[in-house]
Amino acid sequence: MPALEGVEHRYLDVRGARLHVAELGDPGGSPVLLLHGWPQHWWSWRSLMPLLADRHRVLALDLRGFGWSEATPRGYRKAQLADDVAGVLDALQIDRVNLVGHDWGGVVGFLVCLDHTARVERFVPMNTGHVWPTLGLKGVPKQLGAIAYQGVLASPGIGRRVNASPRVVGKVVGAISAQTDSVLPQYQEHFAPRFSDKARAQAAAQVYRTFVLYEYPKWVRGLYRDRRLTTPTLWLHGLGDPFFKPGMFKDIVDHADDVRIEYLEGCGHFPAEECPQMVAKHLRAFLTYGGGRPARHE
Repeated sequence: MPALEGVEHRYLDVRGARLHVAELGDPGGSPVLLLHGWPQHWWSWRSLMPLLADRHRVLALDLRGFGWSEATPRGYRKAQLADDVAGVLDALQIDRVNLVGHDWGGVVGFLVCLDHTARVERFVPMNTGHVWPTLGLKGVPKQLGAIAYQGVLASPGIGRRVNASPRVVGKVVGAISAQTDSVLPQYQEHFAPRFSDKARAQAAAQVYRTFVLYEYPKWVRGLYRDRRLTTPTLWLHGLGDPFFKPGMFKDIVDHADDVRIEYLEGCGHFPAEECPQMVAKHLRAFLTYGGGRPARHE
């Protein structure tokens, strides 16, 4: 496991799985829980954690099947992963937390806010999607293209082999980063080796398979149509991300009571790794002071 100065590692038995949490900062500070995306684990927050640790108890969770958390045969629907998060808070005896989620961690974060509302003080999604997708005529080609790409990662057999291929996934990571020279070496050294484990590569494939076959069809048909995000939310988005474009998520304002969107220049899909100082500045203001009541983005 890579080492980060001052970090302590915990292993918690939660909902039939042994989950790993990395912790840094003031034990008495306001807790911040960080949820990573694909194809990563807690180390994706290595640059951000020390920037928050002077004011907060910073916790970086390895989602089920990723990093050093157990790769179980099942449990990868996003609502189940959200239940894992609530279980981690129970195990750590934390009533309420500030939640930050990137990529799949952002999607899971939305479901934590919806299904475990009382547990989240403030929410910061980054370069992610949400659970209110729509299929407008103009967006169909791009959305179907995205589903096709995810379909490869979700495919039985093929998906596991793709997730386990440093060369293939490395090309994806390089293509969606605006600062490939800093992001790609970290993937090759610290993230790719975890997927050499067949069970972890299979877990990553299941994250996509459950989405493509089960969740996305229900979400696009309006499963959460009558649910609103009431948690104060700051959406941070790296503009250099070629996959997640602003048009894919700007409608979040129609489903949230209290949300602001901030765009990050010079950042691609991985803001916490590509521009940690910029992300930390936004987080410190929003989580500590609230940043005022966020205005609706137009």
